[in-house]
Amino acid sequence: MTLTKPELVSYVAQQSNLTKVDAQKAVESVFAGITEALKQGNDARFIGFGSFSVQQSAARMGINPRTKEKIQIKASKRPTFKAGKEFKEAVNS
Repeated sequence: MTLTKPELVSYVAQQSNLTKVDAQKAVESVFAGITEALKQGNDARFIGFGSFSVQQSAARMGINPRTKEKIQIKASKRPTFKAGKEFKEAVNS
């Protein structure tokens, strides 16, 4: 089973006694805040839960699997998540 954004909104609404509209605004605001921090090159750290950060991938040569032609892959940034100790323990219990 996968937790979807609408299911998360419903859970937040139920747990915090908010309307679904307000819960949706809250969830979207959290996602936007994390995204904005990462876009600016900052980390987003939540003690007990985990941290989001950006890692840089260097430019490199690759091979197109269909044509076997060599291609240049551009440098890029990718978001990463590292689970916190309490979060790992909760998942593993």
